[in-house]
Amino acid sequence: MTKHTKHTNLERRDNDLFAPNEISFVGANCNSISDLVKAISQKLPRYKLAYFDASHAKDVQETNVSEFVFHHRGNLQVSTTSPVNTYLQRLQFSQFDCIFINGNHYKAAKQILILDPQKEASVLKRLDQLDRIQFVIKLNKDTEYFSFLEKKFPKIKNLICYTIDEVDKISHQIDQLIQEKIAPVKGLVLVGGKSTRMGKDKSTLDYFGKPQKQAAKELLVSNNLETYYSVQKQTDKADEISDTFLNLGPFGGICSAFQKNPNVAWLVLATDLPFVDSKLIQLLLQKRNPSKVATAIKGKGNQFVEPLITIYEPKAYPLLLQYLAQGYSCPRKMLINSDVEIVEVDAAFIRNVNTPEEFELAKKELQ
Repeated sequence: MTKHTKHTNLERRDNDLFAPNEISFVGANCNSISDLVKAISQKLPRYKLAYFDASHAKDVQETNVSEFVFHHRGNLQVSTTSPVNTYLQRLQFSQFDCIFINGNHYKAAKQILILDPQKEASVLKRLDQLDRIQFVIKLNKDTEYFSFLEKKFPKIKNLICYTIDEVDKISHQIDQLIQEKIAPVKGLVLVGGKSTRMGKDKSTLDYFGKPQKQAAKELLVSNNLETYYSVQKQTDKADEISDTFLNLGPFGGICSAFQKNPNVAWLVLATDLPFVDSKLIQLLLQKRNPSKVATAIKGKGNQFVEPLITIYEPKAYPLLLQYLAQGYSCPRKMLINSDVEIVEVDAAFIRNVNTPEEFELAKKELQ
């Protein structure tokens, strides 16, 4: 007898408790933790970082109106009533590469232990929260390990240890922890479009002695990308991803790929871009910036990026869904209104081929 399941079992983002990647600092007073986070953040400017703390104000009145104050430099101050909610915070923090958490107030999936003799009781109180200590920070070289720590973690002295003034080394260690969570890249070839102007499926056109969908896949595979076809029909083929977001064109194909695997970045390639070659794919991969929503190709002189030769990072998925909730199903609209790494190339490399006449001209040029 099969067990009844009420909800569809979806693949989930590999989140920590509150964010895709989080680290708490445990064992120091709040000011010391805040100062250390600021110092580390200055050493890691290429990442999007955030600090999650509890308010230290004694009296806070519940507000009846939420305030959003925008500064012309791009700063935003928000004042609103919002209890801590794991699911809400995962959405709020989905765009960040790492969240630093004040461990005096909130538990985190990974911890950095600070040894401060004056906070020994505080560490003992939070001993059960210390289940994934990444490394240890001492206030000075002579600071001793607490006896209860050595009892619970017999190998704690084998962990990497720094003094709190070694900010460069601490930042480098955190840099490595962020790098470990950067998503791998997989390929997605979009096939099965309507091809109205062409009069036939553009993925079947022959530029190189084979269907273009095959040529496009081989191009991505040759650059060490595990590659799938995005198809409209329901399929059981291992190398095909069926649309689960129906009647949304490429937008639906991209979202369907993320639904299948939200923990990878997807290099999306359309089959109507026959001039895209291996050098361009290599350039796109080399220029990839995982801290951005996406890394997109833009033709020199063109106004907008080309959304169908783009690396979409996992953080793009919740943004795509937000645009869909507003009634938009254009991936370019999301890209031009988001923080995107843009790679400019000669516009000739990203020419779309949409009509029989364009196909004949392109085939002659490619041969």
